[in-house]
Amino acid sequence: MKPGTITHTIAVTLSSISALFTHAASGAVPAPKIKLSKKSSEPKNDKTLKFDPISFSPAAPAEPSLTQAAEKFPWRKEIVTTVFWIGEKPTANNPVPNVSGSWDTNWTKNYGGFDDPEKSRRHDFIPAKFTPRQNPFYCALPYNDKAREGHRPEAPRVVPWFKEAYQGPGVSTCKGRWIAIRKGNKVAYAQWEDAGPFRTDHWQYVFGNERPKPNLNKGAGLDVSPAIRDYLGMEDTDVTDWKFVDFSEVPHGPWSKYGDNNTFVQNARNGVTSVVANPATAPATAPATTQP
Repeated sequence: MKPGTITHTIAVTLSSISALFTHAASGAVPAPKIKLSKKSSEPKNDKTLKFDPISFSPAAPAEPSLTQAAEKFPWRKEIVTTVFWIGEKPTANNPVPNVSGSWDTNWTKNYGGFDDPEKSRRHDFIPAKFTPRQNPFYCALPYNDKAREGHRPEAPRVVPWFKEAYQGPGVSTCKGRWIAIRKGNKVAYAQWEDAGPFRTDHWQYVFGNERPKPNLNKGAGLDVSPAIRDYLGMEDTDVTDWKFVDFSEVPHGPWSKYGDNNTFVQNARNGVTSVVANPATAPATAPATTQP
């Protein structure tokens, strides 16, 4: 090989090696990362994007927020809500009297009397004439898990707590269940004590995603007691949100004072201390404290 040829070959080789190191060095410095964000001041049909330099960091795996994790039962929003009461006589819009209930044939007697809805004859969310022997914060939803004998065939499948609450074929797994009822920024807590309004079989709404069926009361899907009406400042026909809650989520309030069927009262008699699991769910007017 000629000397000139050898010299050329060595030069080409050195140039290639130099280029290789140069590319490696530049590749070691990551390019700046950018995020894309639409200008909030631009019209909605303007596709102009704003580029903001940001530092690079690996994406963290998505995790449910605390709110999502705690949302065991979702809110049923904008439900037409009507007022009913123990001892109520039948009317055109409420053909079924409330002397007895779906789960208590002696409801009025066991409550202690007529739960008079007239505001002038009530005080501190209870009737003025007597102290109720059951929780005055009660409600009705249009489903009854009980059949004449045993439970409805779908009940074990659709009632979320059926297995844990089951006490035999003669006992409802729904009676006494706590729910939260919201109007504006106030939340009341009540026990489910009757089936209605109008229907007793609409599990697709009570436990599913359906809306209440049309009825004589503007499609009402929830009945509440006079105590709930007064606490929330409701009209006799109004709109509220509601959802099921575990007892551990229920704060101390006027709904925790009275009644042999009241979980708060039962726990106090048994020396059990009740503590709210999530104080953030409590209304501002009802402090989330330990049951005295």
